Amino acid sequence: MKTWIQIEAEQKEICKKLDLTWTPVDERLMIAINKSIFSNVQPINGLRHPKQESISGWYLWSGGEIPQDDNNFFQPIHPIHLIERREIILKYLGLPVGWRFQIDDRGYEDVWFDEEIIIE
Repeated sequence: MKTWIQIEAEQKEICKKLDLTWTPVDERLMIAINKSIFSNVQPINGLRHPKQESISGWYLWSGGEIPQDDNNFFQPIHPIHLIERREIILKYLGLPVGWRFQIDDRGYEDVWFDEEIIIE
């Protein structure tokens, strides 16, 4: 199992590869997840909104689009708990606000800026 320092090093590496400023996620703040990320449902999606109070701005889920009619789709969790259950996601959590990623267990990776996140 990796340490948080090792995970932050991976985050910095991803940001450097994309020529982005590393924007660390505070491990004490909550991220919003759907429990589907702990299943075999693919792909895994993540997007980063601006931080609000105790929420880091990260939203993570697996599968297709976020259902618009399910107010309980996301549940809060501290990012440190993903080390044990879904470590592959953590290296993307240093991306700045407005960035998204989509990955799968077979090595697929897409990372892009979504200006709609900033506008909302």
